[in-house]
Amino acid sequence: MARLILKSPYLKCDRNHPVSGYLQYIGTRERVELIPDDRPPTRKQEQLVRKLIKDFPEAIGLDEYSDYEAKPTKANASAFITRALEENWPQVQQSDGYMKYIATRPRAERLGDHGLFGDEDGVDLEKAMRELDQYTGNVWTHIFSLKREDAARLGYDNARAWMNLLRTNRNDIAAAMNIPPNHFRWYAAYHDEGEHPHVHMMAWSTVPEEAYLTKEGIRQIKSRLMNQIFKQEMLHTHEQKSQSRDELVREARRAIRRLTREMAQSICSAPEIEQKMEQLATQLETVKGKKSYGYLPKPVKKTVDEIVDKLEELPVVRECYDQWCVLQSEVDSYYHDKPREKKKLSQEKKFRQIKNAVIQEAERIRLGEITFEDANLAGHDEAEQVRGESYDCWELRQIIRDETLSLEDRDRAAEELKRLAGRGDAHAQYMMGLLYRDGPLLIPDSQKAKHWFTQAAGHGLRAAQYALGKLLLSDDMEVRDPDEGIRWLKQAAENGCHFTAYRLGKEYLEGNAVNKDTTRAVEWFTKSAEAGNQYAQYMLGKLYLTGQGVAQDQAQAMAWFSRSAAQGNQYAQFFLEHQDSLHPPSVMLAATRLLYHMIRIFEDHSLPRSSTGLQVDSKLRRKIQEKKIAMGHKPDDHEEAQNQGGMVMGGM
Repeated sequence: MARLILKSPYLKCDRNHPVSGYLQYIGTRERVELIPDDRPPTRKQEQLVRKLIKDFPEAIGLDEYSDYEAKPTKANASAFITRALEENWPQVQQSDGYMKYIATRPRAERLGDHGLFGDEDGVDLEKAMRELDQYTGNVWTHIFSLKREDAARLGYDNARAWMNLLRTNRNDIAAAMNIPPNHFRWYAAYHDEGEHPHVHMMAWSTVPEEAYLTKEGIRQIKSRLMNQIFKQEMLHTHEQKSQSRDELVREARRAIRRLTREMAQSICSAPEIEQKMEQLATQLETVKGKKSYGYLPKPVKKTVDEIVDKLEELPVVRECYDQWCVLQSEVDSYYHDKPREKKKLSQEKKFRQIKNAVIQEAERIRLGEITFEDANLAGHDEAEQVRGESYDCWELRQIIRDETLSLEDRDRAAEELKRLAGRGDAHAQYMMGLLYRDGPLLIPDSQKAKHWFTQAAGHGLRAAQYALGKLLLSDDMEVRDPDEGIRWLKQAAENGCHFTAYRLGKEYLEGNAVNKDTTRAVEWFTKSAEAGNQYAQYMLGKLYLTGQGVAQDQAQAMAWFSRSAAQGNQYAQFFLEHQDSLHPPSVMLAATRLLYHMIRIFEDHSLPRSSTGLQVDSKLRRKIQEKKIAMGHKPDDHEEAQNQGGMVMGGM
């Protein structure tokens, strides 16, 4: 449970109902003597406890009552009685019996004449009481309580520590109460009470009716003080400095990392999810306007929730979600009094992204969109070392790519490579294009990348023609030229680059840079597939299965799937294994694509960025990423290849 308890009732005051008495009480009441637990409560205490429970049933929920019930001692009875009276001050004021009890209790240690403190040293109790007697707005009576062991361990078992804490955070408390700092008034007193030492804070605005405090405001106050009081221990949680917590967090994160890799490396067959996705796709036919979860009719939302709940039933997702809940509970235990309730995945706010991912995939099914499961192609379709490379270029490339060498040595090698490229070495020109396109040794510059790729492509270097074509088809408006991009891709394809033929097939199938032409797409895919490209073979299998651009032919589809699967394509193998229960590919792959979305969401909410390895300046890293995205890369395409391994999906 959270170790800081905060309650924030308020008192309505006017000339007939002043609250100065409460201020006087918290400022002058006694410090309870800590006496041995084996001394039983007095008869008067027992009677008063019974009366309090009868008059204020909610007092049973106080920690002090739990302590008294577990150990009915004089000290625990005194602590409960005091806290119950304080929690119910407005009613207590109207009771002569209760007020008599308060008035006859012995006085004790104070800060001078009383225990009050505020923004300034030396609070004048009488002046403060007169101020409140004249006030006609609401006054909040915050109560901050710690367990005795926490207060002692963290140094909050004295008035001065609390005074410094509240002074430091007074503007944040004012903001949470919607009070401008210059209108905020407050006084507080520390009560060294039994097993639950606590602070009473009276807070109000000099402008009546200005202040108001919501549940969110209370949460903000509690969170702010928690971060201060438990600062070191919070660091233990977030930075894993506590050994026991460290092991728990590490194990949970290791498990999540392992499980997300399993998701990435597997293809999921889930007939119930497939059926629900087809149902959702049909429902979306009738939805007008924005197809986002918040805008959907209730029946359609219900279907989306059912799909997410079915996803949660998948063992790998359920185990991953369980581990995420463990991590979340570790952090939440500091902020909430009650243990975190585990919700269904569809009801967990931090995972609501998955609902829109479900809608996105159902819309793909509805529109019959083709997808390209080729995300792991990135980095494999371009070779740095190209046949015919000169020894000088090879040697400089080895130095540039050797991260064990100093940055100075690698920079010198890049300068020498540039001079070699300037002398007409096509392979050096191609390498310079790669360095300016991808970084990080050189700051990405698409114009310079285009220049060097063009030089190398003009020498007939097939790899450079392919790279140049992709660059010109990218979203980087500094260099984008679709017609030239297609021309260079065709040149590379004619020179025997099967990756280029595959890319041309995709371009004609999608119809973004050229007019959509499924027949021509099939021609380019066939040329690439016959040259041994597993991705083109897989795509031909899907096209023959659906009859897009070719006559529908399941036997031909299985033949192409077989050739692709023989090269290790798991998606092709998936269709071979399910050839007796075939549905549209977009339906059959729906669960797998949703798992891919789940990977990103789990990692976003669970896994910190690694702090090891080569560190790149943040501005440079951001610039590199912006350039890569503009050039057609996915934001984290290299991380996918390194961190997930196995098969990952494209066309998201």
